Amino acid sequence: MAVQTEAKTGSNAPPLAMDRRIILSVMMFLQFAIWGSWIIVYYPFLLDKGFTPTQATALNANVYLGAMISMLFAGYLADRVINSERLMAICHIIGAGLLFLMSRLTDPSQYWLLFAVTFGYSLVFNPTLSVINSLTFRNVPDSGRDFPGLRVFGTIGWICAGLLIDQIFSGSVQGADGKPVPNTIATGGPLLQAAVISLFLGVFCLVALPKTPPTGSGAGALDFLRALSMLKDFSFAVFFVITLVASIAMGIYFNSAGDLLKSVGVKNVGSTLAIGQGVELLLLVLLPYFLKQYGLKPVMAIGLFCWALRCLLFAHATPDNPWFYMAIAGIALHGFCFDFFFAAGFIHADKSAPDDLKASAQSLLGFLVYGLGTWLGTITSGQLTERFKTADGTNWFGYWIVPSIVLFVALAAFLVLFKVKKTGQEN
Repeated sequence: MAVQTEAKTGSNAPPLAMDRRIILSVMMFLQFAIWGSWIIVYYPFLLDKGFTPTQATALNANVYLGAMISMLFAGYLADRVINSERLMAICHIIGAGLLFLMSRLTDPSQYWLLFAVTFGYSLVFNPTLSVINSLTFRNVPDSGRDFPGLRVFGTIGWICAGLLIDQIFSGSVQGADGKPVPNTIATGGPLLQAAVISLFLGVFCLVALPKTPPTGSGAGALDFLRALSMLKDFSFAVFFVITLVASIAMGIYFNSAGDLLKSVGVKNVGSTLAIGQGVELLLLVLLPYFLKQYGLKPVMAIGLFCWALRCLLFAHATPDNPWFYMAIAGIALHGFCFDFFFAAGFIHADKSAPDDLKASAQSLLGFLVYGLGTWLGTITSGQLTERFKTADGTNWFGYWIVPSIVLFVALAAFLVLFKVKKTGQEN
């Protein structure tokens, strides 16, 4: 199956209508404002409440574990059963209630109840990460041209959410060890903020989003397996495996970046991490240019290189190292890491899939990026923490150098094995 295409030419499609652009932009903003409100600070929040590192890692990983189940069905539902905007609404309204419960379950004795709640939340939130892509692709004239300009508002939402939690929950309290703990970590406020946004987005989906009914035919429950058949193409299989490796790195980053910043004395963790989203904001706007000018493979290779470089920079960002600001540089690389590799990859998957499997193809990639890969990365993060534990905390050099080496190897494999089959309209 020849599934590789490359966005390198100008578009003859009509412009995206302004009213639709605004609605889809607001949807993207709110979607990622939910995630950005709490996901980075949840692991240190659990540690501060007395959960063991093993428990905290399992709960954080649980958020992605459910994705591996729910995303198997999200594409099928959007392709065959229910309007995409209604599926989004149901998921976000239920998710708001579960986020509220997560903010209240803070005692280690409630571990198994919290385990069930976080798992339930992952079942309803993660499908929206793929459905929001397929819904957007269905409602724009040209996905390669229009998607980055809409997705950039998701980045703005993430940034605003991080800045907002630092403003609303500013200050600190004294931790059990006598050291100050930022309120963004010490309180359940970020989860409550996420719950409010989730409820609002659920209602917004019902009343404002364009009607996006199912369009698939016949194959039904076999859609996910049909999407897997895309892996018969060797280059797409290479893309799939390398994406898994990068997704593991993303899971490690999400689980430990906040803890790394806390260990080197950063107080405004949310605002500091938002630096990466600021760069992402700029690069998403420029992504269509880079894809057109240089093509898919070079752009994705740069993104993968930045993942490896980021981990290398983090390895040198230790509390006693004068190169601490390498951590800031590593955070700033997030724009290259996410946009050039993952955002470009989602566009590639959309252009590669048959028309009746586009939502299922997004679910397949979402299963990998936001489910299996990130879950494995979160579990790996816990293993690395145990492996490089010291009397004073964590040996961050050892912790980050391992994924850095793996990513450089993955980059070499990508450059050698991934091929882009060009059509007559492409260079």
